[in-house]
Amino acid sequence: MTSLSEPLTNWIRRHVDGTSADGLVVGLSGGIDSATVARLCQLTMPDAVVGVLLPCHSDPQDATDARLVADHFDLPTITINLDAVYDTLTSELRASLSKLPQAPDDLESRLPLANVKPRLRMTSLYFVANAMNYLVAGTGNRSEVAIGYYTKYGDGGVDLLPIGNLLKDEVRDLARELGVPTPIIEKPPSAGLWVGQKDETEMGFSYAELAAYLQDGPEAVSPESAKRIEQLTDASEHKRTLPPRPPPTTD
Repeated sequence: MTSLSEPLTNWIRRHVDGTSADGLVVGLSGGIDSATVARLCQLTMPDAVVGVLLPCHSDPQDATDARLVADHFDLPTITINLDAVYDTLTSELRASLSKLPQAPDDLESRLPLANVKPRLRMTSLYFVANAMNYLVAGTGNRSEVAIGYYTKYGDGGVDLLPIGNLLKDEVRDLARELGVPTPIIEKPPSAGLWVGQKDETEMGFSYAELAAYLQDGPEAVSPESAKRIEQLTDASEHKRTLPPRPPPTTD
């Protein structure tokens, strides 16, 4: 059987060797993507990988699952609890925003507050990476990247994406090859933005439908799913490109 992991570990090694970095940092969420990336990084650099648990008013099961992965692979980890930081920051954000004459009516809107969490996690991961001269390995896969299912400057703020060209079902195959614990592989995908949040519910279609669309085109899924996928793709284009700049001026 052809190895799914070997080309990726070779790619990670070449990427790290092309920089002055000494290792890799991975945020461990308790999900299949982070478990898979952590193991790939560990196979690439066995003595220079750190997993970081970043609970932020998270489902306690996520931390339990992250520790299961870390213990299973004997991966060094640290935990940075962001609960108090999040509470302080969001309280200040809401209070300050409310003073604007054009302030939104709903200052408790779920998504803006939820997106603070991955941005705090990104800041924390880069602190660890900068302190250790490591790179931040992201956990986004091709399915998520294609429709922008990640937070700009949050979990999208990374140095490399080892599984960025793998669809969700391909990630599962790779996770099995790597020996990721079965409960993690079978766990319903979730971004962990709030308790009970599930990816497929929020997206409005399944990962299988998204894979079919990306591989075989819009005719492979229902018109409703194709329209939704295309809407998300178009709306998230800004996440996949550098910020726009005006054309250069000439005298």
